[in-house]
Amino acid sequence: MTAMDPALVHAWLAGRSLARGLPAPVADHGGWRVDTNGEAELRRYVFAAAGPGLPDLLRTIIEPRVFVKLCADAATFRKLLPDGWAIVDANRMMVTDAASVACDPPPGYTLALTTHAGVTHATIAAPDGDDAASGYAAEANGVFVYDRIVTSEAHRRRGLGRTVMRALGAARRNPASQQILTATDMGAALYAGLGWRTCCPYTTATRA
Repeated sequence: MTAMDPALVHAWLAGRSLARGLPAPVADHGGWRVDTNGEAELRRYVFAAAGPGLPDLLRTIIEPRVFVKLCADAATFRKLLPDGWAIVDANRMMVTDAASVACDPPPGYTLALTTHAGVTHATIAAPDGDDAASGYAAEANGVFVYDRIVTSEAHRRRGLGRTVMRALGAARRNPASQQILTATDMGAALYAGLGWRTCCPYTTATRA
């Protein structure tokens, strides 16, 4: 895997903020900052590479609920962390050039798709009306960002995640927009089956 293109990382982060109704990222210490101001997360910093600004930033952060994310593996990031910091997630960024063709959900399930202000929301209802699966995508600045792809535990292994991904992908307006997402190891198995490939590790640290 080669080093991540900072422009692509920034575009992904901007798309993620759009999908979640968060502030746009701003440049900070050689990376970008998003002021999420949530109960679980005060703000996050994202770095495409470990430049000199990253260790400087880490030394200034003293409060909890601040997450720093780096396009590198956990071992590489861990070497940069001051005392009192810990790795909390070791995920990956993935991209694909494959075109998506929408497919129907399994019998009894109902797919709904809405798009507003560049954000598409896909939901699948179970036969009893419960929420079975959902996901979001945002298209802007030459990227198409998939976000929060979720299948409830009671409805897994029925192809619902695949259906959500294909429905979202089929809503992409510009076929030249780069499709990108972040994935856990479990999610990566689903995405690999849809033609996605890992482009870099994506690791998160916060104060322990």
